[in-house]
Amino acid sequence: MRADRLVSLVLLLRRHGRLTAGALARELEVSTRTVLRDIEALSAAGVPVYAERGRHGGFSLLPGFRTELTGLNHDEALALLAAGPGPAERVIGLGPSLASALRKVVDALPDGHRATASDAARRFLVDPETDLLSRRRTTEEVPGAVLAEVRRAVLAGHRLRIHYAAAGEPPRWRTVDPIGLVTVRDRGYLLATRAGEDRTYRLSRVRAAEELPEAAVRPDRVDLDRIWRERTARFLSDGHLTVLVRVAPARREELLGTAVAVRTEEPEEDGRLRLELTFQDARHAEWALWQLGPDAEALNPPSLRTALRARAAAIVAQYDNGDAGTAGTLS
Repeated sequence: MRADRLVSLVLLLRRHGRLTAGALARELEVSTRTVLRDIEALSAAGVPVYAERGRHGGFSLLPGFRTELTGLNHDEALALLAAGPGPAERVIGLGPSLASALRKVVDALPDGHRATASDAARRFLVDPETDLLSRRRTTEEVPGAVLAEVRRAVLAGHRLRIHYAAAGEPPRWRTVDPIGLVTVRDRGYLLATRAGEDRTYRLSRVRAAEELPEAAVRPDRVDLDRIWRERTARFLSDGHLTVLVRVAPARREELLGTAVAVRTEEPEEDGRLRLELTFQDARHAEWALWQLGPDAEALNPPSLRTALRARAAAIVAQYDNGDAGTAGTLS
């Protein structure tokens, strides 16, 4: 871990020319004292780092010093720089590692191409936090220690104990055989088996995790794309109700927070959104749409429209008696 940090420190100095200890600490996500110790270690190892005093001072490398990282052509480096740390890296907990890798990518470029590639990468924006309808992306937060433990078990092929809180249930420990990690719409999932049965766990519901020493029971080769498609199809067809809805953009997040899954989404000419959603059952769908009042309209199935219309008619009938309001008038 420290060796990676030392390499990152050198690459930061190569890229920026001169940085203060505070700036290095922020980039590397460590304390200033740790940076000073790393500078001493680099100097002792023969890396020409020197300090410049004064208000505009900091640490620099002697001119001409560089590390040798080869194997990337210009377009490959540009592709990595343009992608940058995205939602998938945050969900799986590899954002800091990707940032470190990108510094190495920049340093691997020839001197004449380094500035060109960095400037070109700024011309691309991949998966911004908001889209043209001003809808913000929401990424579920998962503790870094949990992500690291889950990731180690997946890569090492070891069994995993997770303290998992299923929807509407208190957390409890389960031992699973991890297969792989999937990110979908800024949510992370652990694909696993438990006692030979397929299981899918949302990472944001894992309260704690522990990699076990015994080997996981799983195939040597895996096709995560195929497994995810199969599990998604099975999940959506297992007694759930598919609903077509028109909703005001301002209420989108509220609606999605109650749905089981989102199948499709597209804007309409009047500014509303048309979504195909999955709910647990008809009662769940009716409750969720009723909360949004006139900001949401169920288009399909007809039975849901009928149920919402009947509920609205009952409310109108209840308040249609003009005399009822006078009975409780305070004197």
